[in-house]
Amino acid sequence: MISIRKSQKRGHANHGWLESYHTFSFADYHDPAHVRFSALRVINEDRVAPGAGFGTHPHRDMEIISYVLDGALEHKDSMGNGSVIRPGDVQRMSAGTGVTHSEYNHSEKEPVHFLQIWILPQRTGLPPGYEQIGVPDEEKRGRLRLIAAGKGQDGAVTLHQDVELYASILDAGESVDYDLQPGRSAWAQVARGSVTVNGHRLEAGDGLALKDEPRLDIRGEAKAEVLLFDLP
Repeated sequence: MISIRKSQKRGHANHGWLESYHTFSFADYHDPAHVRFSALRVINEDRVAPGAGFGTHPHRDMEIISYVLDGALEHKDSMGNGSVIRPGDVQRMSAGTGVTHSEYNHSEKEPVHFLQIWILPQRTGLPPGYEQIGVPDEEKRGRLRLIAAGKGQDGAVTLHQDVELYASILDAGESVDYDLQPGRSAWAQVARGSVTVNGHRLEAGDGLALKDEPRLDIRGEAKAEVLLFDLP
């Protein structure tokens, strides 16, 4: 089974300082056909105006990944962490029993463009946690680079869920293959550029869900950046 979630079909909110596209139901946007996919609960594509951001707010029982495409995102949380997340960085915050945090555009001049991803944890009530790594583009070019995983192997951030998240940068004509184990599902999200996945053309903002298929073939059509989720 292959199902495509086109960019223009996503939920959309424009608050002036924030423009956000929701792949799955989020906040005031609800689509019963697109609430989640396996353990993948949220993919929000956010653009935040210079100097603006999300004030301190709470989360609990969720694995939250921030993946910056352009600009810089400033993070502070109740665990005492403070950081600036730039392109190539991967941040994981485990909300667990409860955490508060804020996210602001670090720049007073340039917008920040990032993906916020929520993954349901295997169990609730975990201690809150935080992790951030840098992954150079060279490690993603023409290959699938593991950036988040349940075991935190190969330099990835650790998730409290049986999920593996890969990132890839592909030039036109480049391709990567990925074999899915029986019973597993996959979601491919195009962050920018265009690709074909198993023969289906996808543009920036598009997503593709895959079940009961043994393999993914991802081919660059124009220079692209893609996230691939291997899900239970």
